[in-house]
Amino acid sequence: MAAEGLITIRSNYGPQESMERLAAQVKARGLTVFAHIDHAAGAAAAGLSLRPTDVLIFGNAKGGTPLMQSVQTIGIDLPLKVLVWFSYNDPAWLVRRHGLGPEVETSVKALTGALSAVTAAAAGSR
Repeated sequence: MAAEGLITIRSNYGPQESMERLAAQVKARGLTVFAHIDHAAGAAAAGLSLRPTDVLIFGNAKGGTPLMQSVQTIGIDLPLKVLVWFSYNDPAWLVRRHGLGPEVETSVKALTGALSAVTAAAAGSR
């Protein structure tokens, strides 16, 4: 079942290599990695099992600030996040969610392109 606003692509690599490739692609494009969350490790620490579930949080001020200048509530959805196997929020959906106007179109196109490029390259589909 697909969640509204979520884009998912299949990786040609296992979870660990997918995460490493994603982080490398993000850094190669000059974006900042803010956090890597390993949900499976957290589950294990609590005595629970969870298949590999990692999230990479990344971005840059040039991309996100124009969106927050338009409607500050989008800050709850920024910086960008990718769940590895590769799922992420569609920037166009985020714009609709927060009611942003046409003034952010250039930023949204840039974010959409960046997310598509880094995930496709990391997944081995480009």
